[in-house]
Amino acid sequence: MKKRWLLCFAVMLSLVLTGCMAGGDEEASNGAENEGSGDGSNEDLEDKVVVYSPHGKDILSDFEKQFEQEYDVDMEFLDMGSQEILDRVRSEKNNPQADVWWGAPQVNFDQAKEEGLLAEYKPSYADALDEMYHDEDWMWSGTSITPEVILYNSKEISEEEAPKDWDDLLDPKWEDEIVIRYPLASGTMRTIYSSIIYRTYKDTEDPQEGYDWLQKLDENTKEYAANPEIMYNQVAKGVGSLSVWNMPDTVMLAEEKGYPFDYVIPESGTPVLTEGIAMIKDAQNPKAAEAFYEFVNTPEAAKLLAETYYRIPTRDDVEDLPDWITETDINPMDIDWALFQEKSEEWMEYWDNQIKNTEKDKSNEE
Repeated sequence: MKKRWLLCFAVMLSLVLTGCMAGGDEEASNGAENEGSGDGSNEDLEDKVVVYSPHGKDILSDFEKQFEQEYDVDMEFLDMGSQEILDRVRSEKNNPQADVWWGAPQVNFDQAKEEGLLAEYKPSYADALDEMYHDEDWMWSGTSITPEVILYNSKEISEEEAPKDWDDLLDPKWEDEIVIRYPLASGTMRTIYSSIIYRTYKDTEDPQEGYDWLQKLDENTKEYAANPEIMYNQVAKGVGSLSVWNMPDTVMLAEEKGYPFDYVIPESGTPVLTEGIAMIKDAQNPKAAEAFYEFVNTPEAAKLLAETYYRIPTRDDVEDLPDWITETDINPMDIDWALFQEKSEEWMEYWDNQIKNTEKDKSNEE
């Protein structure tokens, strides 16, 4: 009887220990899965994430579908210009409606940081980003780099005839041939215009020479488009044959949509923007926001964005990128981005009030 009791006790003890070990293994496994993911388990996530982005409906709809399948979280997005996003986030500061701001030049994010609109978030892939591609306090991190270019209609203008540098755009032969995205609503255009002013301002500390240059460009400009799609269509139809825009969008529109577009990287140098992503301070869905932030910046997502949407990734661990990225010779303009942040608003207000359409208005009055 004693032996039988000892045998039963041994069996029970064995079962208890086995269960404890299994539970421990399961916890260890779950811990390993969550480590470095940046988003916790799916059960921790809110039901939705709200994203403000200028990336366009193609990219946003694609990632909406993928993200919702992966996380079972509803992604809501609002597609608008970078500057419009900054203005909207400002207006919503006391009651944030967005969780993530995906896509804008670094100067916009620096402005938002200065105004206390962003939340700190250091992603799991931080080691794959050069220090120039993230905020020092991790209020934003870079997702891609965007060189600015002179865009032209290749049916209307040959490669030989196309302007080779910024100053070539001022040639009188291009009068009424230039269509430009309205700069005040576009982070890209603000950066291009500010870089033109900065070329001489950095030595003179006087913006007047830059203003004079933009005045001459305005005289050659046929119209200012309210959004990028209008600008694309006007140039594609030959309403105007030239614009200034970014290289990735230009390549994508030519290859994917059949627009008759080609581009020139200005010989003297061009501003190269770091496009970024940021968390909105006091977001209503912070865990889902972290999950989205990580999801759209995996190596797989970066490669997809490069191959399908012509984005040049900031991560240094993305392999087998397209030739147009690896073989493109870009001459970055040396820019003091902090000065951009300080002066850009003043410069653009002057352009809007003192330069835009002023010569055309005088002609109409006469």
